[in-house]
Amino acid sequence: MALAHTILSILIELPASGYDISKRFEDGISCFWQASQQQIYRELGKMETAGWVSKHTVPQKGKPDKKIYSITPEGKQILLHWCLQPTEPTPIREDLLVRIMDFPYVESGIILGEIQRRKLLHQQHLQHFREKQAHYLEHGQFKDDPPSARDRYRYLTLLRGIRFEESWVDWCDEVLEILGKSEN
Repeated sequence: MALAHTILSILIELPASGYDISKRFEDGISCFWQASQQQIYRELGKMETAGWVSKHTVPQKGKPDKKIYSITPEGKQILLHWCLQPTEPTPIREDLLVRIMDFPYVESGIILGEIQRRKLLHQQHLQHFREKQAHYLEHGQFKDDPPSARDRYRYLTLLRGIRFEESWVDWCDEVLEILGKSEN
């Protein structure tokens, strides 16, 4: 998936500044896609050149002018065409797994420490995603009325993020158990 498609997916809902797009990454889609502000601004420039987005400038007092980006009809066509294409699983590129192959040559305390550190990171992400899930469930999106299509599909991506982090925590537990047994 290209960063451009993710940005178009954000802009199809409503126009936004580069900063606002970056916040949407942090707040809404960080469980499955991440990008820095620099990457977003660079991609917006390319997308504007390609005609996928347009921008207008909003003057601000005491601050630089705000650039608001909107999806163009061509950008919408690109996004919809992309949505209709079959998907393929994303290949795993995980440096920890490469290091696992090298761990027989490293002191076992270092190995255990790194696995415990990664487990903690994934537990923190999982807690963050579960807090978002609780917010969805407790603050109306699913409580009383049927959720909007937008909220329903966003929730589904959050569920995938939760499962991803759960699987990492489970895997770290298995590794720690196996390594703990082999050290005895």
